[in-house]
Amino acid sequence: MKVIGLTGGIASGKSTVAGVLEELGAAVIDADQLAREVVAPGMPAYAAIVARFGASILNPDRTIDRKALGRIVFADPEARRRLESITHPAIRARADERLAELRQTGTPVVFYMAALLIEAGASSRVDEIWVVYADRETQLERLTHRDNIGRDEALQRLAAQMPMDEKKTYGAVVIDNRGTPEETERQVRQAWEQEMRKLGIGDQGPGTGV
Repeated sequence: MKVIGLTGGIASGKSTVAGVLEELGAAVIDADQLAREVVAPGMPAYAAIVARFGASILNPDRTIDRKALGRIVFADPEARRRLESITHPAIRARADERLAELRQTGTPVVFYMAALLIEAGASSRVDEIWVVYADRETQLERLTHRDNIGRDEALQRLAAQMPMDEKKTYGAVVIDNRGTPEETERQVRQAWEQEMRKLGIGDQGPGTGV
């Protein structure tokens, strides 16, 4: 099974690209969704995070307030490293479980979507990388609108990641998501069709059974 890392900067459009790939029949593992699962109440990572950062990061229902935690770790690199030392191993273990399940079903290619794929040193765990690209100002505009935050907070979040112009140099495929949704979808479809031809699968997609 070929594992392709799907990454990009914050608010560059990774989820949009992943959605198109899923429509085309691709299997996608979302590291952000795995992160939500491993920090759910009752999980070991949850207990470790609350012990480290305190009850002030909890919602009334005792789930972790991701925005409150984000404000702490994006403003403090050391706090972010402490958080990542808790979450990254748990996410990696959960991802390995999902990958093993997909291998058993005979899935020929799977995308592992992770914003910090390269920064976390996980690029060696995938066979190639696809990067979803957007320039800095586009990221800032989307991020402030999407998360309803100010420019200064958005800049803090961007500073926690590798600059997009550097990140795109890691991409075997670079999807430019600065244009219209139609332009982005066209690029994704083209890249997917090329990948299927390389794998000798033709027009069929993973798990389609055709």
